Parts: sequence; C-alpha cells; structure tokens
Amino acid sequence: MTEKRIVLGVSGASGMEYALALARHLAAVPGLSVHGIISAGARQVLEHECVRYGAELETYFQYVYAVDNVAAPPASGSWHHDGMVICPCSMASLAAIAQGVGTHLLHRAADVCLKERRPLVLVVRETPLSAVHLRNMLRAHQAGAIIMPACPGFYHQPRTLDDIVRHFAGRVMEQLGLPHTLYARWGETESA
Repeated sequence: MTEKRIVLGVSGASGMEYALALARHLAAVPGLSVHGIISAGARQVLEHECVRYGAELETYFQYVYAVDNVAAPPASGSWHHDGMVICPCSMASLAAIAQGVGTHLLHRAADVCLKERRPLVLVVRETPLSAVHLRNMLRAHQAGAIIMPACPGFYHQPRTLDDIVRHFAGRVMEQLGLPHTLYARWGETESA
C-alpha cells in the first residue's frame, strides 16, 4: 500500500465546524486518501449547524461508506489504514466504543482500530461532563484511544472561527503523524 488512508468518522455531536476543517485539511495532504463515515445523527447536526455549506463535507472524502454497512472495508482488520478520527464524537458513540457494543459501521471501525492497535482519535464534544462520560473516556483511553476534547487553544492568538478550528485540525493531524502548516507551533513565529 503506497497511499496513506485515514478514516474520518462524524457522529451526532455539536462541533461540525471542526469536522469540516479537519476533512478539508486532510484532503489537502498529498498521497492521503480520506474515507468517510457519517452517522444519521451527524447528518442532522450538520444540517442545523452548517446550513449553507454542510454538503461540502462529503466532497473531501475519496470514499463515503453508509453507516449501516458493516461489511464496508473499515469494518475489517485486514483492510489497512493509518488511523481513524471521530470528529465530533458524541457521548453515545464514546459509550459504544468504550464498552465495545457498537451498533453500526462508525463504532465497528473504531473497535477495529483498538483491536488492531491503530491510532484512534476521539474528538469528544460535550459540556459539562458527567461521571459516566469521564469513565467512558478513561475506558476508551485505556483501550488505546486518544481522547481529544474539542477545546480550542488561544496561545496562537486566533482572530476568527477559522483560526480556532484550523489550529485544532492541526492538533488532530499531529496525533496521526501527518504533516501540516496550519498554525505556528510554540516557539515558532509564523504559520502558513
């Protein structure tokens, strides 16, 4: 396999701006193919949060798999890829992944990442967090997932929403070992 593959799952939590920015920047990485899984709940939230440009999300994917297709390639450990991100990750998806009781392709693909020891980044988006949420995050972390709450940084002096989501997309890409120039790292002076 010469090209790198990343699976981007989108679940039904608020934070679709993060998903759009991440998809856009992943699609711009040379030699990277982005495989998308969008839950039914995500489609509803996307329609609500990104009324004018929500349909743009799928244009960044080379492949889009139906969430109810548990026979799709990401459901198998023998299908090789370089990692998965669920952005945003709802508390329901977090719970299903942490407990190993997935009901559709998004959950199954995450479960495959854990069992195959591939990178799995969960961009959880909820506030405040209950004890149940925190236990599920700990459980998913102990199973091998990277928990990345959708908390923006401000040390890079963002001026726009795009600055905030672009910075966060860069942080996620770093967890996957992908190059980017989306923001100036601490100690650097300029970003692209």
